[in-house]
Amino acid sequence: MSRDARWQALLELLVERGRLDVEEAAAELAVSAATIRRDFDQLAEQQMLVRTRGGAVVHGVSYELPLRYKTARHASEKQRIAKAVADLVAPGEAVGLTGGTTTTEVARALAVRSDLASGSPALTIVTNALNIANELAVRPQFKIVLTGGVARPQSYELVGPLADGVLGQITLDVAVLGVVALDVTHGAAAADEAEAAINRLLCERAERVIVAADSSKLGQRAFARICAAESVDTLVTDVAVSGDMVRRFEEAGVAVVAV
Repeated sequence: MSRDARWQALLELLVERGRLDVEEAAAELAVSAATIRRDFDQLAEQQMLVRTRGGAVVHGVSYELPLRYKTARHASEKQRIAKAVADLVAPGEAVGLTGGTTTTEVARALAVRSDLASGSPALTIVTNALNIANELAVRPQFKIVLTGGVARPQSYELVGPLADGVLGQITLDVAVLGVVALDVTHGAAAADEAEAAINRLLCERAERVIVAADSSKLGQRAFARICAAESVDTLVTDVAVSGDMVRRFEEAGVAVVAV
């Protein structure tokens, strides 16, 4: 197991359990206790966990994995979802992309579409996600607009009132949301209220709203509401979604695409 894979596994175990002992982690990952101690020390230096005597605990009350350590979770589902979302975007449109692992995959799917290889511009991408802007900026056929704001290191997203000035001056054909949770009653939500506020503004400026979310996020609630379920035009998810869940979203006026 590579160091990056080991660190990812350790961080996911920490998020799940809140606390890990060195011996417990070594047994889980089939490596030596000395290796785990070294990993814990290096992750603590990056402020990704808090070292304790004999183990580690999660860093802070609202700890969340940085984006690079989330990418492997539900990876195949996210890539299928991303391609289906990208297929819903027409050449020449203005597209808002929120931050997150699934929307990052959407950006990558848009980047490899042959019919978007040229244009003036082929797409206009408006995003508050630094990593998405960085990946797409090398595509000269895409016009990239960053919202401005203060960067959150956990998610690489720009948040705060500095974004309002940009978003208040534009209109979008489509907003693509990555969410922590989507529920018929409670709507789309994020874990952080500042991220939710930017996502809400993107929705308000868009003609249509697409939520890209794997089925594990459906029927869930999260702290900060983005918008009502009725404000979502299309949900793109994976085939593990239940028939009852699909029916409930469709009754709320949401078209469901399961891939």
